[in-house]
Amino acid sequence: NPDSVHRRKNLLTGNFILISPHRTKRPWLGQVEKVEAIKGENYSPSCYLCPRNSRTSGENNPDYKNTFVFDNDFSALLPPPESSPAPEEKHQSSLFVVEEEFGKCRVLCFSPEHNLTVALLSVDCMSIVINEWINETKSLSLLSYIEYVQIFENRGEMMGCSNPHPHCQIWSTSSVPTLVQTEIREQKNYYCAHGKCLLCSYLQEETALKTRVVLQNNSFTVVIPFWANWPYETLLISNRHFSSFLEIGQNGNSDEIADLAQIMIQLATLYDNLFSCSFPYSMGFHQAPTGRVYKASQSSPSHGDDGKYFHFHAHYYPPLLRSSTIKKHIVGFELLAMDQRDITAESAANTLRQLPNVHYTKNLS
Repeated sequence: NPDSVHRRKNLLTGNFILISPHRTKRPWLGQVEKVEAIKGENYSPSCYLCPRNSRTSGENNPDYKNTFVFDNDFSALLPPPESSPAPEEKHQSSLFVVEEEFGKCRVLCFSPEHNLTVALLSVDCMSIVINEWINETKSLSLLSYIEYVQIFENRGEMMGCSNPHPHCQIWSTSSVPTLVQTEIREQKNYYCAHGKCLLCSYLQEETALKTRVVLQNNSFTVVIPFWANWPYETLLISNRHFSSFLEIGQNGNSDEIADLAQIMIQLATLYDNLFSCSFPYSMGFHQAPTGRVYKASQSSPSHGDDGKYFHFHAHYYPPLLRSSTIKKHIVGFELLAMDQRDITAESAANTLRQLPNVHYTKNLS
């Protein structure tokens, strides 16, 4: 019974989530957020991402017309020093494990227009962004100290975004991040046990059931995952099996870039239409590690055994729960025990499917 309290397993992490559908009726007297409206001006003289403006580093942005990418002025990761200092003698203990981590952080502006979001970009403009993601994955993977490239977007003040100008971040690391390692482990375990790709199998069943499918085109599918934690969390999966941005659009699949652009715009539009607001979220792509692969063969990169089981996908984590001003809080039982949600994945998917595919601002007089 989908309306009863039950647990569901997250196939990509191995963790369980508690589903409590009856809690959707509980009253709310807690924190209420302010509504973030879509800004009207296409240029802001105080924005450090707009064309021709100065950044805090003292550098001036070029008068860019499409995308603009640069090294993050406040990078969380740094390249290795040119000369390694002599190691310090330290107390060694298995209880206090420290490892060096190197990397490079980049910022990619989607457009020179300050007031745009992914939902309001054209397919052509979004395709340019995707091609930049491909180029950045390649160039960062060539660095001797880089093993993994993580592309993500924080959208909206509620998600800690420090600037509304449409942009994303690209962090590259010398090790494979923890959450990606977990997904690699679970996908590999499934492949070893069943001889086929986990997400290929999962996508086949979701497509047959249709109850959690939100959007689909020739190249990509968006579902509310069976194990979703956030109220309107979605999982974007490539229909064809490939493992990273190194392979998208390859082998006669040139439409994949435009198809990815289209479905990302459609999903962002549904999100905005849900509560008629600029919908906040954190999203990011998970791909197989690309460092050793691309350094080994730039002409025909192959992920080897990783490529058999790791399936390219993206996660969307939006916090809004009941309205544009009420968000889900990760506290209490969820921090201390296990994930929990009220709205079922099936109900959330049905809600998103019923929304118009034209952005709500275009219907305003």
